[in-house]
Amino acid sequence: MEKQPTVVFHNVGQVYFPQSRVECHYSLTSDHRWSSSDWIGIFEVGCTSRKQYHTYTWALVPEGYTECTSVNCCALFHASYLPRPSAVEYQFIYVDKMGKVCARSRPFTFRAPKPLEELETLKEERDEEDGEEEDLLLVITKAQLLQSQLDESLKKQADIHLALDVAKEEAEKQKEDSREARVAWELEREAMKQEISELRANMKHNCEILKKIEGNHKNVKYSQENLTSELSKLMVEKDESEQRIQELEEDIKVLNDREKEENSELERLKERVKKMSSQMKHDEEKRKCLQREYEVALVELRGLQDRLEASEHVAENLRRELRELGIRQGHTNTELHQARLQVAQLTLQLSEENLVLREERANWTLEREAYKHAAETDAKKLQDLSCEVRRKEEWLQEERMEREKIEVELGRERDCTRVLQSDSKRELQELKAGLRAAQKEREEQQAEKQDLLIYILQLEQRLEVETESKEEVPTSLSPGSSSEDEENVSSASSRSILSPLFLSTPLERPHRAETPAAETPVSDTQ
Repeated sequence: MEKQPTVVFHNVGQVYFPQSRVECHYSLTSDHRWSSSDWIGIFEVGCTSRKQYHTYTWALVPEGYTECTSVNCCALFHASYLPRPSAVEYQFIYVDKMGKVCARSRPFTFRAPKPLEELETLKEERDEEDGEEEDLLLVITKAQLLQSQLDESLKKQADIHLALDVAKEEAEKQKEDSREARVAWELEREAMKQEISELRANMKHNCEILKKIEGNHKNVKYSQENLTSELSKLMVEKDESEQRIQELEEDIKVLNDREKEENSELERLKERVKKMSSQMKHDEEKRKCLQREYEVALVELRGLQDRLEASEHVAENLRRELRELGIRQGHTNTELHQARLQVAQLTLQLSEENLVLREERANWTLEREAYKHAAETDAKKLQDLSCEVRRKEEWLQEERMEREKIEVELGRERDCTRVLQSDSKRELQELKAGLRAAQKEREEQQAEKQDLLIYILQLEQRLEVETESKEEVPTSLSPGSSSEDEENVSSASSRSILSPLFLSTPLERPHRAETPAAETPVSDTQ
């Protein structure tokens, strides 16, 4: 294969006129190594030596030319150095500084223009001073006309080449800018993905912490249920001790006084029950009445001589367990505080993420909206988690208050049992005489009181159903409404604890089988 030339000639004519200058257009490729010693000569076709040129000119390049680049150039041959008109064929030859021929043009000849055929007539208009137009006729050779048109076309071509070069440079700059922007955008997107993955990992970690807290809550609840079962056993034992004391027969005089008080209390209870059935908003007053009834029932627990020491021992164990529960609650409170701090940090990070996403360019709006939507969903989840943590905190606070109330009540119960022990020794002998006379009247009053307690139980069941329906309200409500619901639930739970279902009121004699037994102790004291 022939080697490709490093110099290429363009627009070489077949005929040139020696009376006008000749322009030689050529292009240097990127493989050519240009030098200031390169020259272009006009040679006869078939010459064998470089010294047989007719005329020559130096091969010039435009300003700002750099090596290993392609460029278009032009060389001028003046009319005084051109060959005379003849039939001899000539050609342009490009010679480098080493004397090597780099390119040859196609053949051409020099011919004189014919007198009539080569002349052209041009019409030119001129404006005179008086405003009249004058037409001038110019007669020039066709070669000059063609030469002027060629000069104009070459100038236009040079301008076009310059514009193309500028456009190419601008396109390359734009490509580089777009490439850099694309790289920056990719880096920014990777950073955003990494941040979102970190946020999701933190959210999973928070969910695991919440699950652990819920497990601790379940354990606390289970221990509380065990405590309530133990307390119910104690209350059953108290009932048995009361039955033993009743077998020894109580004093009729004291019973008569107490029966009068109970009658008055029963009347008050009837009035309060009517108010409670008509209007559920007076739950607090009913709680106070039931508390008074519980205090009266506690007065009747006298004579626990055989079971007193055992109940004190059990109470000490319960207090010890309550202290342990308090320590566990302290740990859970610290964990909840750490969880709140983490949630606050996550919310700050999400707000910063939203600000960064809003400042992105318009070309990346679709992907920015997707990340923004993901960040908003994460923020909603974190907000739900914070609400859940707040609700768990309030629930733990209520549980702690209830345990404190139970502990206070156990202390009061111990004091009452001690007083009852001293009173029962003194009153035991006095109770035996008047028991038989007041037995019948006592049974009637007990039957009436039993009916009233059954009615109170029914009302308490309604209250429990209402409290359960309130607890099932979704946690996604506003913080104000959730706090109000929790206060209602806590008040309802305290009222249910103070209801007759949890009171230990031995209202029947030993021969009656319908004596109600309390299931849990009172958790509130006055």
